[in-house]
Amino acid sequence: MRVLLVEDDRMISAATEQALRDAAYAVDCVSDGGSAQLSVNTQQYDVILLDLGLPRLDGFHVLRHLRDNKINTPVLIITARDGLEDRIRGLDAGADDYVIKPFEMDELLARMRAVIRRHGGSSSPLLTNGAIQLDLASREISFEGATQRLSAREFSLMQSLMLRPGAILSRQDLEDRIYGWNEEVESNAVEYLIHSIRKKFGNQIIKNVRGLGWMVSKEK
Repeated sequence: MRVLLVEDDRMISAATEQALRDAAYAVDCVSDGGSAQLSVNTQQYDVILLDLGLPRLDGFHVLRHLRDNKINTPVLIITARDGLEDRIRGLDAGADDYVIKPFEMDELLARMRAVIRRHGGSSSPLLTNGAIQLDLASREISFEGATQRLSAREFSLMQSLMLRPGAILSRQDLEDRIYGWNEEVESNAVEYLIHSIRKKFGNQIIKNVRGLGWMVSKEK
C-alpha cells in the first residue's frame, strides 16, 4: 500500500515515515503543498496523510485540489490545530479523518486501516475472497487451514492483490504499491515475494496470468 506523507516538520516526518515503513507501507514524503499537488497528479496513492500548516499552499488548499479534481483517495489530516472549527472545516472539505498532534502511531495506523477499509466498501478488519483471509491488523494470512504472519513486504503485496480479487496486477502495479520513491527495487523483487508466499501456502494462493501479471481468485 502506498502512502503520501505531507509534513513540513522534519522530525515528525522522519519518525512517521519510519513507522509507516515498519508497518509495511510504501511511503513518499513531501514538505509543502505544491509538491503534494504535483505528487497526487502523477502518482496513485492508497491513503494521504496531510498536515494543514504547510509552506506554499496549505493543507486545505491541497484537499480542495484533490476533491475538485475528483481524486477520491482517503485523506487523514494530521495537525496540531485542535480547534473545533478547523476539524469541521477539514471534514467538510473532504477529509476522511482528523488526527491531532502529538499522536500515537498505533492509533494513526488503526485509523489508516479503517479509512482504507471504508474506501474499499468494507467495515471488516479482514480482507477475504472466501478462500483467503488477510488480517490487516496482525498481518496474518489464512489459506487452506494454514495461518502465518507475513513479512512487511509480503503483506503489502498480498494486501494489494486482496483489495481487488480477480483483478490482474502487473509487476509495475505491484512495485508501485510496495516501494516508495527512494527505495531500490531489484528486477526480480516481486517474483521473489510471490515465491516466498507460495512456499508457505502453496502455488494456488497467487495465480500467474502469463504475460500480464498476478491475481488472487475473485470472491466466491
